[in-house]
Amino acid sequence: MTESHIPDHNYIVVVVVSLVPIPFQIIALTQERNSLFEYPPDRLAGIISELGFRCNNCARCCTHEFNGHVFLLDHDVTTVKIMDPDALEPAPYPEFCDQNGIFYVSGYALRTTGDAPGSCWFLEKGRCRIYDQRFSICRIYPYMLHREPDERGRIDWRQLSGLNEHGDYHQDIPKEECLTLARQIKEYENAILTQQISFLEFMEEYFTKHNLRHVQKVYDDRMRRFSKGEPVTVMVYYAGELEENHLVKPG
Repeated sequence: MTESHIPDHNYIVVVVVSLVPIPFQIIALTQERNSLFEYPPDRLAGIISELGFRCNNCARCCTHEFNGHVFLLDHDVTTVKIMDPDALEPAPYPEFCDQNGIFYVSGYALRTTGDAPGSCWFLEKGRCRIYDQRFSICRIYPYMLHREPDERGRIDWRQLSGLNEHGDYHQDIPKEECLTLARQIKEYENAILTQQISFLEFMEEYFTKHNLRHVQKVYDDRMRRFSKGEPVTVMVYYAGELEENHLVKPG
């Protein structure tokens, strides 16, 4: 059980949690994962080659100002727990809140330092302190491979985040490197979906066993009270279990 002082940008936004029953959420995520399996690596490698993105060490992607939270896969969380447990915080926007006011979230995120841009815990003077041990998402970013709506609501595959907002483009990237990166991206997206499915399956059984249910009104009320300084309890899903965290809004 841990107590954390969370920066103001976390846990104060009212979030409408999906009212879709958990089994249907699992089906939707499973279908998305199946679509991911069918996506040809060669096609993604071609996009990587065409874009020719290379990191130029601007470190913009390592700040909350540019990105949202950095969600960690379980094996990355294990690394952080050994390296520096203080670098972890429950991922924002919990998926559930039961009738007793307890939040449930599908994993951990990297903490930020609290400076103006919201720098990553491991960013120091514009450089990553653990670059050789950086996490899964850091190794593939800004590439991605998942389906989401654009500004017009049209759902399609998204392969890059922050186009033309950071890094260098139209660089020469060898074909084999593009293919390797494409495979790593697919592996990462599969791991994210698999972790989310596992969380939902766990929560369905856990809620049934303990006679719990998600209550949106309680969710909203707890968020408001948290924003006024009242601590909240967040159960974080990690390694097939729930870990208890107490969050306190900084004064």
